[in-house]
Amino acid sequence: MKKMLKHMMIIFTIIFGIFVLLFIASFINHKIQLSKEDKLFIPTGKIVEVNGHQMHVYIEGNGDETLVFMSGGGTSSSILDFKSLYSLLSDKYKIVVVEKAGYGFSEVTNSARDIDTILSETRGALLKSGVEGPYMLFPHSMSGIEALYWAQEYPDEVKAIIGLDMAVPAAYEGYDINMPLIRLGAFVANTGLTRWIPNLSESDAIKYGTLSDEEKELYKVIFYRRTSTKNMINEVNEIKTNAKKVEEGGMPYVPMLLFSSNGQGTGWDGNTWNSIQKDFISNADNGKLIKLACSHYVHNIENERIAKESEKFMESLKLLKTN
Repeated sequence: MKKMLKHMMIIFTIIFGIFVLLFIASFINHKIQLSKEDKLFIPTGKIVEVNGHQMHVYIEGNGDETLVFMSGGGTSSSILDFKSLYSLLSDKYKIVVVEKAGYGFSEVTNSARDIDTILSETRGALLKSGVEGPYMLFPHSMSGIEALYWAQEYPDEVKAIIGLDMAVPAAYEGYDINMPLIRLGAFVANTGLTRWIPNLSESDAIKYGTLSDEEKELYKVIFYRRTSTKNMINEVNEIKTNAKKVEEGGMPYVPMLLFSSNGQGTGWDGNTWNSIQKDFISNADNGKLIKLACSHYVHNIENERIAKESEKFMESLKLLKTN
């Protein structure tokens, strides 16, 4: 019996040692690849200092209306993720994408991820970039909570919200967040194991969007640096508290157009997800819901329809104002 246990311990030690060596080899390879990719990791917009750290702001177009695109939680490159959509609008509107701390070319930080801090940093980045409101907000997924809070706290700065399958407070009431799994994802990213998982870096922007080959390559470079960052994890950890605060603030008095997916990629089944969106928009004074037969990153799949419907909605607001 003792001999058998000894053999089992030896086998276990060997297997454990192999795993450790694999992790070390993966980590070393990851660092080497990051060093090689440094020459590609070059900001395409402005770098501004906000709350003691650097944030990246991308601006395109010179229209009278300013459209601010706000990325969903964990989206590695906000700028490239939205490009398939905003490139259809930048000939008529000013496009702005603020990359939150820990996203894209923005610095990874230890700053708090409560809703007040997140919004303060977004507004600060816009002002330091010389972009003044009021704004048309285009939030995707989790950023819907920030957009709603923005409209609650600073109604004069928000002309409308056009939600790209955006989350609303009710979406988080019964949502089970598996933080251990999320932290495991951070470990996998930090050790470079993500590089060994086929197609993991193939985001919906790459699979369905209109990115060039160079932009697809850049997205992958950013992915390996900005996946499950400290800021992203802390956002998820705070989202229920943030959503509760927004819920308590009530429905903001701002026109809203919501594009809703089929639920795939949201963590909810299609019927539940669409019911949440429908119930929410039914309480808006000037709200409209458009259901789309596609998954969560709607702006990469139905970009042409969203661009047309968004423009129609924004132009209707101008007519309402003049009448």
